[in-house]
Amino acid sequence: MGREDDYTIEPGADLIGANLKGANLRGANLRGANLRGANLTGADLTGANLTGADLTGASLIGANLIGANLTDAKLREANLISADLSGADLSNADLHWAKLYGANVTGANLSRAKLQGANLSDADLSGANLTGASLIGASLIGANLYSANLTYANLTDAKLSGANLTDAKLSGATMPDSSIHK
Repeated sequence: MGREDDYTIEPGADLIGANLKGANLRGANLRGANLRGANLTGADLTGANLTGADLTGASLIGANLIGANLTDAKLREANLISADLSGADLSNADLHWAKLYGANVTGANLSRAKLQGANLSDADLSGANLTGASLIGASLIGANLYSANLTYANLTDAKLSGANLTDAKLSGATMPDSSIHK
C-alpha cells in the first residue's frame, strides 16, 4: 500500500461524487469506473487506464493525466482547466461542453473525439491528433494548434480568433464560415 494517499480501485468501481482531491492514482486501472461528479482536482493519474470511464461533471482541475488512456471515456461538462493531458489517448471520448482552457494537450490523441461546445481557449494542442474530431461550436480562442492534425475535423461555428494554426493539417476539415469568430 505505501503512502496514505495511495488508492487501490477495482475496474468498474462506483465512485460517484468521490473526493479524490490530490490522490496518487498513477497507473491505476479505472477501466469503466463511474466517477460522475468526482473531485479529482490535482490528482496524479499519470498513465492511468480510464478506458470507458464515466467522468461526467468531474473536477479534474490541474490534474496530471500524462499518457493516460481515456479512450471512449465520458467527460461531458468535466472541468479540466489547466490539466496536463500531454500524450493522453482521448480517442472517441465524449467531451461535450468540457472546460479545457489552459490545458496542456500536446501530442494527445483526440481522433473522433466529441468536443461540441468545449472550451479549449488558450489550450496547447500542438502536435495533437484531432482527425475526425467534432469541434462544432467549440472555443479555440488563443489555442496553440501548431502542427496539429485536424484532417476531417468538423469546426463548424468554432471560435478560432488568435488560434495558432501554423503547420496544422486541415485536409477535408469543415471550417467555420469565417476562421475568426468573436
